[in-house]
Amino acid sequence: QVQLVESGGGLVQPGGTLRLSCAASGFTFSSSVMSWYRRTPGKERELVALITQAGGSTKYADSVKGRFTISRDNAKNTVYLQMNSLKPEDTAVYYCKAVLPGMSYWGQGTQVTVSS
Repeated sequence: QVQLVESGGGLVQPGGTLRLSCAASGFTFSSSVMSWYRRTPGKERELVALITQAGGSTKYADSVKGRFTISRDNAKNTVYLQMNSLKPEDTAVYYCKAVLPGMSYWGQGTQVTVSS
């Protein structure tokens, strides 16, 4: 069955770094557009970053441009989110999403907390 398993979340101080990973299985990873979303209480889930199938194109939310980098390794069926210069407002549950023609899948999420 399809699985997206996020890891790498945790508690970090402002200005710190984290690297999230999302390991995929059960579908053709290299054919999927992969993205990271985040959700905070009381807010809708928002797109953080997106990467196309071969990694040739990326897109970022304005709030994370210059600080976050999305990448993927199709040989390992994994997408990453490198998060630098973290701010308290980056605190959220982060989810990875896979989109293929006619279907999409979500991971279960990983908590990121930025606090001193």
